[in-house]
Amino acid sequence: MFAKAFRVKSNTVIKGSDRRRLRADVSAAFPSLSAEDLNELIPNKEELNIVKIYAHKGDAVILYVLHKNPIFFLLEKQLFPTVYTLWRYPTMLPAFVTWPPVLQKLTGGADLMLPGVVVTADGLPEVQQGDCCAVTLVMNRAPVAVGTAAVSSAEMRKSGMKGRGVNILHTYMDQLWAFGDKSHPPVMPVTNSPAEVEGEECEEEEQEVKDSSDPAPVETSCQNMQELRLDEHEVLKEEEPVEDKEGEDTNKEEDSRSPQEQMDELLLQCFLHALKTKVKKSQLPLLTSNFLRHHMVPCCWSQCFVLLFQLSKFLQCMQKDHSLIQVKELSKGVESIVDVDWRNPVLCSFSVPEDFEPEIKSEEGSGASEVLYQPPEITPLYGVTARLEPLFQDAHKKKGTPLKATEVRNIITEYVKTNDLVHETNKNYVIINPTLCDCLLEKSEYQEVEKLKWDELFSRTLIRMQACHEVLIPGQPPLVKKGQMEPIDITVASRGSNKKVTIIKNLEAFGLDPAVVADTLQHQVQASCVLQDSPGAKNRVLVQIQGNQVQQVGKLLLDRYKIPRKYVQGLDKAPKPGKKK
Repeated sequence: MFAKAFRVKSNTVIKGSDRRRLRADVSAAFPSLSAEDLNELIPNKEELNIVKIYAHKGDAVILYVLHKNPIFFLLEKQLFPTVYTLWRYPTMLPAFVTWPPVLQKLTGGADLMLPGVVVTADGLPEVQQGDCCAVTLVMNRAPVAVGTAAVSSAEMRKSGMKGRGVNILHTYMDQLWAFGDKSHPPVMPVTNSPAEVEGEECEEEEQEVKDSSDPAPVETSCQNMQELRLDEHEVLKEEEPVEDKEGEDTNKEEDSRSPQEQMDELLLQCFLHALKTKVKKSQLPLLTSNFLRHHMVPCCWSQCFVLLFQLSKFLQCMQKDHSLIQVKELSKGVESIVDVDWRNPVLCSFSVPEDFEPEIKSEEGSGASEVLYQPPEITPLYGVTARLEPLFQDAHKKKGTPLKATEVRNIITEYVKTNDLVHETNKNYVIINPTLCDCLLEKSEYQEVEKLKWDELFSRTLIRMQACHEVLIPGQPPLVKKGQMEPIDITVASRGSNKKVTIIKNLEAFGLDPAVVADTLQHQVQASCVLQDSPGAKNRVLVQIQGNQVQQVGKLLLDRYKIPRKYVQGLDKAPKPGKKK
């Protein structure tokens, strides 16, 4: 529900009567909370706000916010706790356990399916259909998602643990979580291990539980690589079968090190690999989030894949202890890598693994294809309408068939010649028969117009047809859509007092990746650039860049991407040069 940004309607301080009503509702919905817990959750004298919002699908939701953190949300008269509340009271709801990689799917808006549920030694929690429940990870009891049970526990067992288990409403890392202070889950060791885990995975998970019995807080700042703590639920370890004795020996050697040391070494190798093979000096400053997503994660060639970790603290460690990079906060809350020490001995001595060469080639190929971007071929088409269907009947063209202008011209010409409608004395005119009269003439023209010129005959036909267009993007099948081709729209909007932003819409229709365009513009104009969901359009993203950058956007679209000028709208909004005195 909160996977995408929501709209805030109002934000008001709660009244005394509403506060008492909320306390009563929470007590009734969650009887496991004591009176002291209720007083801590809903204090009498501290400021508590009611925030009314509309989710991206239009659902009306009420948030209860305490100390800038949402603690409950009300949806369809049912009260749900947020992850911030569940981290303080983890036993507040019955919890289903799942694996760490599933969290990424849940954050993206997926529901928890029963095959992904881990059955612990205590068995499944007892719930009825529609009951509020939480989702935790195998290595941490801190809940990471909240939802409702899709079916009862008895039906889950009867189905053989197949089908939908929990309808997810809210997760860690979604927009509702981002509405708060963005803190991370605490480490709560698990006492019960999964009841059914295959062979080596079971032994590894038990070993990890023992290693995590004395965890350091997520918020502790690191001084070196040994102090960089990763929560157990933030790492996915994918076991691969061992095929020979040499593989067994290497596994034994790796097992001699602690999981923390192995993960620290993996992160450092991925970091050095990304700097040496992917990051270029021309790309700086580089957003730290883009560095992780586009550069560092693809370099994780090992059996481990980093799902979540404290990126900012890791980069600070790289800056302070190794002097590899320089990180600065160019805008409020947004960190960027502004400099890289390319002569650093650690970076110079790093060698790229041989088994990663194919992936490097594939990524280089993708980069080449990005440089060789070709604009789509846009062809205007005309659809046969019900009124004109008798005119195209001989050509076996039914209603809705899209045709090119030349095809329409040829069909009309053939129809005229077949029915001997060319004027006998003046070949430039066509005689109007009853079919042409019904298809092309207005009622007021029935008794007046007896003949038309060829050009007027064609123009009247095209005007009365349904406008369509065909988009042919290189490497993709042609796509036919109704209506005219929507151009790329560039607008300039005001934000706050005398601050302007440039908004670019409809890039996807021309085969352009908004993320790539945003990254390119950010480096060209050195301004913050973000991606937002386009209102009123499904699966569309708009690019918003700080300042009036219409001129730079126009150059990028027209000169680099070769988009025809008629398909770029809003170039006239570029700032005009000052008058010379």
